[in-house]
Amino acid sequence: MVTKYPIPGVYLEEVSPKPVSQFRTGVPAFLGFTNGDINKPKMLNLWTQFEDYFTQNPTSPHSYLSYAVRGFFENGGHLCYVVSLGNQPNLAAFKAGLAVLESFEEIDLICAPDIMVLNRNEIGEAQTAIIEHCEKLGDRFAILDPENVPAKEIQKLTSDYAAIYAPWLKVKEAQEYVPPCGYVAGIYAKSDRTGGIHQSPANYILEGVLDLSFHFTNDELQYLNPQDEIGGISVNCIRALMGRGIRIWGTRTLSQDPNWRYINVRRLFINVHRWIERNLADVVFEPNDIKLWVRIERELNHYFESLFQEGALKGRTTAEAFYVKCDAETNPPELLNSGQVVTEIGLAPVIPSEFIVIRLIHGASGVTIA
Repeated sequence: MVTKYPIPGVYLEEVSPKPVSQFRTGVPAFLGFTNGDINKPKMLNLWTQFEDYFTQNPTSPHSYLSYAVRGFFENGGHLCYVVSLGNQPNLAAFKAGLAVLESFEEIDLICAPDIMVLNRNEIGEAQTAIIEHCEKLGDRFAILDPENVPAKEIQKLTSDYAAIYAPWLKVKEAQEYVPPCGYVAGIYAKSDRTGGIHQSPANYILEGVLDLSFHFTNDELQYLNPQDEIGGISVNCIRALMGRGIRIWGTRTLSQDPNWRYINVRRLFINVHRWIERNLADVVFEPNDIKLWVRIERELNHYFESLFQEGALKGRTTAEAFYVKCDAETNPPELLNSGQVVTEIGLAPVIPSEFIVIRLIHGASGVTIA
């Protein structure tokens, strides 16, 4: 639209920047063995919809899916998708359902509580399949369950794109303990909504949980989540704290890389990945010249400034928090001739304070706290 002015001169116009496109986070896909439209993700906004869409075959082995979905909504989840795998638990059915989600962009979390009804050998293979799925796509994170075993028997897994929580939970209406992934996914959704995806989904009370299958000792807690060791077992523990309820007490991934130790850091970069794929897809086939480079830098700088304002990046200024570089240096002639555009990005994510140290200083004048 062309604005007409009455006489030549200087006129001031206020132009709002292009709004930053937002999309939901904390949206899991639950995979489980139940009756329903097999391998068709079904969107749920309420727990009661699960009972409308899915039923349990009384002749099939036990399923944990319904407890996981209910726990998600009880703990702050607003939206999820459920993939029915049929009512005959087997590894092939699970892998088929997981494959369906490869082209499904609405989710950023994967939960599969019914892996635990498979046999022991298949459990490990199914967990590996989820990890490979998340690593391949790069736009989602896995919340895994261990088997319901003592601390020293929990299997060690490794991935930059997954976390695991223990022990299992005693919940309302369940005759036995259930895997925690659905309840934890609800906390992820609540934390994203109230604090942002850069907030660690930890130190929240788990609603609807009555007890734990194991109450880990201090030695077991240290074994499951060692303070300094990278490459340890890295299990996020759920603890019953006196006077404070049952809470998530850990925020680590399964990564052996210190850069990806924390869940909030990994998920922040997953979110950046999703934003770039969604908002810069239209630059494909544009002329590869300085105009394109400037546009890419401008849009990314605007997005990262919004993350900085939200508190997702650390630093006193934006220059300390991030940088974006797309120019002749990152795009030499040999890259231009191959049809590539390379942009270099650096981000300084906020790191959670796992260990709060208070120093008691004894002096002549008494005790002070530093």
